[in-house]
Amino acid sequence: MTKDVIVTKGLSKTYGKGSLQVQALKKTDISINRGDFIAIIGPSGSGKSTLMNLLGCLDKPSTGKLFIEGMDVSQLNENQLAKIRREKIGFIFQKYNLIPTLTALENVAISMGFAGVRQKDRLERAEKLLGMVDLSKRIRHKPSQLSGGEQQRVAIARALSNNPSIILADEPTGNVDTTSGNKIMGILEEINAKGETLIIVTHDQSIAKRARRILRIQDGVVSEENV
Repeated sequence: MTKDVIVTKGLSKTYGKGSLQVQALKKTDISINRGDFIAIIGPSGSGKSTLMNLLGCLDKPSTGKLFIEGMDVSQLNENQLAKIRREKIGFIFQKYNLIPTLTALENVAISMGFAGVRQKDRLERAEKLLGMVDLSKRIRHKPSQLSGGEQQRVAIARALSNNPSIILADEPTGNVDTTSGNKIMGILEEINAKGETLIIVTHDQSIAKRARRILRIQDGVVSEENV
């Protein structure tokens, strides 16, 4: 099994054409080891989201290569990329992205359905994951009946549902209070301690300082800071 879970070689992303071109990410070479805890920081518009979308196979690079667990995913088609996202990557978003008509249990179970897991097994695993994030008593509640912190913990449980090797979290504490944010970070750190690779995009320096590695982006250029 490869030690590097993510490797980029000359990875770049340009939007627009001609005089309207914007180089959101300039040629980037990074290696992320299995079990790393990485914070990606930088001002608004610096390229943080662009890098996150490329690492998460949500977007394709303009140039360069992206390897995930040794596989070159740069040239894969959309169906192949969807399979990579489903099997290898768990996403946590600032705005939770929960389905409002579904309960917490159903929100966690749904992605396992796309992976072909039987309904009984889906619901059992979803309940176990919600217990892990301290929501056993809220599994029948819909998002509107949950606090922001609780909704984000549902999103974490959902991100873990298909046993991904990589967790990508985009401002996971951005919409919650400090107490809830600390609880969310504690859960993510526990997940990371079990061997999951954790990559967090954040503007919060206190969150970044909890990471083992910090990647700073400025005007599309990625550099590593000493922790």
